[in-house]
Amino acid sequence: MTRSDPQITRLIEVGKPALLKTLDLDPNLGRFTKTHSPTTIVIGRIMLEQVDLTADPIPLARWVAGELLRHALEPTRFEFYDAWEGYNEPVADTVDKMKRLADLEAERTRLLGEQGVRSVVGNFGAGHPPLELWEHFKPALEAIRQYNGFLGLHEYSAPIMQWGFGKLQSTPGSDEGDEGWLTLRYRKVYRYHLKPMGYGNLPLLITECGVDGTVWPRPGPREARGWRDFELFWHANGLREDMPGVYMDQLIWYDSELQKDDYVKGAAIFVAGGSTEWESYEILGRTIELLTQYLSVHPPKSANERG
Repeated sequence: MTRSDPQITRLIEVGKPALLKTLDLDPNLGRFTKTHSPTTIVIGRIMLEQVDLTADPIPLARWVAGELLRHALEPTRFEFYDAWEGYNEPVADTVDKMKRLADLEAERTRLLGEQGVRSVVGNFGAGHPPLELWEHFKPALEAIRQYNGFLGLHEYSAPIMQWGFGKLQSTPGSDEGDEGWLTLRYRKVYRYHLKPMGYGNLPLLITECGVDGTVWPRPGPREARGWRDFELFWHANGLREDMPGVYMDQLIWYDSELQKDDYVKGAAIFVAGGSTEWESYEILGRTIELLTQYLSVHPPKSANERG
């Protein structure tokens, strides 16, 4: 979320979500959340330029750590924000870039951790990074283990959240079982890369998720972005004429899968209370009402219950 709204505070009070991520950084929101839903993990993020992974990572880590600590150490936030992200959706698509990012995130995590502030590292875009590069992220993984942080991943798909999962593949006849290339991709990461490295139980946050038409390859209109842009496509393919309800069905499916993996501590839907730029992704309105109702009946497991 990027701004507070009465529907958001009601979601917190009634639904008690597992994870809330905010760019608003309103100290009152953090206090309200921890008062009404103390098990909710509250994550802060500040706006940063895209990281340059050709540069020396240590000065970058020190700079971004300083920027984060200016916010995180404010007494009005320190008590109520659980962890902080660094750079958003870094493009680490080579061995060298992944190593630099790992060193950057490890140093950032250390600098924050020494001040009693936890980190969320990674926060890669949907479908990233290439799976074979995970072995080079080990310094960052070790740092969050040492300083009680989280691994963060983004998981989007389109035209529905299930695309790329199981049998819903671009290649006819393909079947990924209970894994996916976009949503549920994290299972590939943990099973085949993190677990063999000894990091199979690191706490994971899906720091963004939903429908996002910028993922490819996929069916549907080329220009579509958020879930609201797929209305005609959904109707043409037999989904009922209730967009919020159809989207909520997808979110319920995703939540039911996340609940199967104890190391997943929460997922944040993009976006609630966003700017007009993100209008097609917006869940305020009937969607967040349905989400509040769902969570009130199917409360998420707390971090302790998830192991």
